[in-house]
Amino acid sequence: QVKLMESGGGSVKPGGSLRLTCTASEWSEKLNCMAWFRQAPGKEREWVASIYDGVITPYYAEAVDGRFTITRDSAKTTIDLQMSSLKLEDTALYYCAAGASFRACISGSPTFLTNWGQGTQVTVSS
Repeated sequence: QVKLMESGGGSVKPGGSLRLTCTASEWSEKLNCMAWFRQAPGKEREWVASIYDGVITPYYAEAVDGRFTITRDSAKTTIDLQMSSLKLEDTALYYCAAGASFRACISGSPTFLTNWGQGTQVTVSS
């Protein structure tokens, strides 16, 4: 069973930056798609960004496009989420997720992602 572990969360003021990292315990085809989701208190889990092995262009939710950047290492087992120009509404528990299918990366739905991390908290406050 591939395990995912997030790190890098914390507290920051509006306009600040944070970098999240997700590391998988081993390579698997289940890591073809790796993604970030987030969930704020009282809200549903929301897709943030995803990246598919071999596809150059990542995918972003409209709310973070232009502010967040998702990258993947050459070993394909680690992804980062560089978050800039953070807003109050970016406050959430951020989850790393992975799945085998391309659909998992472009659907924006958590349904097609089979492996999940425990989450890392990001708090944006003044």
